[in-house]
Amino acid sequence: MLRRSTLIFSTIVLLFSLLPLAAAAADDNQPYHFGFKKSTAGQLPSIDQEGFKAILEKHHAIFLGDTSRRELYLTFDNGYENGYTEAILDTLREKKVPAAFFVTGHYVKTQPELLKRMAAEGHVIGNHSWSHPDMTTISDEQIKQELDRVKQAVAQVTGQKEMHFLRPPRGIFSARTLAVSEQLGYINVFWSLAYKDWDTGAQRGWNHAYRNVMAQLHPGAVILLHSVSRDNAEALGKIIDDARKQGYAFKSLNRLLTKDLAEELLP
Repeated sequence: MLRRSTLIFSTIVLLFSLLPLAAAAADDNQPYHFGFKKSTAGQLPSIDQEGFKAILEKHHAIFLGDTSRRELYLTFDNGYENGYTEAILDTLREKKVPAAFFVTGHYVKTQPELLKRMAAEGHVIGNHSWSHPDMTTISDEQIKQELDRVKQAVAQVTGQKEMHFLRPPRGIFSARTLAVSEQLGYINVFWSLAYKDWDTGAQRGWNHAYRNVMAQLHPGAVILLHSVSRDNAEALGKIIDDARKQGYAFKSLNRLLTKDLAEELLP
C-alpha cells in the first residue's frame, strides 16, 4: 500500500513538473498579428513599442532597414496575378529600382514567365508559402513542406537555387514559426510601411496609393505593396521619382543579409 501511495505521489509530482514546459510550449506558439501605428512626418512607426519586437529581434526578423540612412526597400506580395505585375516590372526596369516579390504556390504555378522576368531583371524572389496558411495553426513539418514546395518550384522555373527571405502569410507569426523557418535558413521579412491596398474591389485611383505611401516615408522603410492593386501599379513611378527628390534611395533586400552572405550575393 505504501509503495502504491509513493508511486501515485511521484506521478503527481512529475505531472506538475511538466506543466511549466507545456505552458512554455503554448507561449512559443502564441500568435501575433504584425501591426503598428503608422509613420507620420518622417518619424519611425511604433514598432519599438509593440510587445512582439523582442521576439522578432531574437529570430533576426527584418522590419526596418538602417534608420540612420534615407534608404527604402520595396517589396510586393504576389498571391495571384491580377494583370498589373508586368507594368510594375516595366516601371522598376525604367527607374532602375530593385524590389522583392514574395510568391505563393499558386503564383509560381500560373505565372512562370513573370517569375523568369523577375529573376532575369535582378529582383529578389521570396517565399510567401505554398497555400498561404496561418502558420501558427500548422505543424513544424507542415511549415517545412509549405516553404520547400515554393523554393523547389521557383528553382525549377527560374534556376534560382537559394531562397533567403520569407514573408509569413497574413503577417501572422509566433516564436515557434519564426524559429522553425529560421532553422530552415529563412529570414522573416515584415514591413514598416503599408496601407490597405489588397482589396481589388476598393481601388480608389493612383493618387490614393501615392498619398498613402508618401505620407509614411521614413528612413529604412521596408515598404509592403500588393501587386494586385491597380492603384499601386499606376502610382509606382511617381512614388519612386518623388521619394528620390526627398533624398531617398531604393536598395535591395539582399543588403540586409548578414555581412558574409551579403558579400556572397552582391556584386
